Amino acid sequence: MMDIGALRMAQQDGGAPTTLAAGSAPGESGVSVLNFRFDGGMHLLATPRCHCICFEMSQVRVEKRMAGRIAHYERPVGSLTINPAGYDFAADADEDVEILVVAVDPGRMALAAAEGALPEAQLIERLGGEDPALFALARTLALADMAARSPFHFTRVFTRSVGMTPHRYVVHLRLQRAIELVREGRSGLAEIAARTGFADQSHLSRWVRRVHGVPLSRLTA
Repeated sequence: MMDIGALRMAQQDGGAPTTLAAGSAPGESGVSVLNFRFDGGMHLLATPRCHCICFEMSQVRVEKRMAGRIAHYERPVGSLTINPAGYDFAADADEDVEILVVAVDPGRMALAAAEGALPEAQLIERLGGEDPALFALARTLALADMAARSPFHFTRVFTRSVGMTPHRYVVHLRLQRAIELVREGRSGLAEIAARTGFADQSHLSRWVRRVHGVPLSRLTA
């Protein structure tokens, strides 16, 4: 984990929030991820040394303050705040809050910008916004850290974050891929079932009907 810098956090009872995940992306990426849960309320003060992108994992009313600006937000899960390195930031809420923070080493970002022929590129602060692709990547990093914990804890956090159990999520991805292959029309159903982890064509068809409520032929027409 990189040194994020000055960071003060407390939940409603004055104690520290629960850390659900804390780890770094593989290799020398300069990216770390932290996932916190605040019970009953949130108080956060930070002057980070790194760039921080904070995602709200629960829909709550939050007051945010950064660079002399104050805003009150109640946005859907996945809403983000961009806090460049060195910017003072504060946030307060009066109910349960879960946040996911992606921390980026400013040096790594500057190097990437230079390599992309954008040496003057800078991260611009934002008190609100959405980026579904970045949110999905952040959740993937957090869940990868969870995989090293107990199976029960991982399953509970995964289900709360994604909305379904790990097994159901894997089946969902396999079904998506199977339907894509059927629509391509390059392989038979038995081969597609085997390639996507189903026992046979009948097993694949049963899962399609269970999840989508219609025969496989209706989805691929």
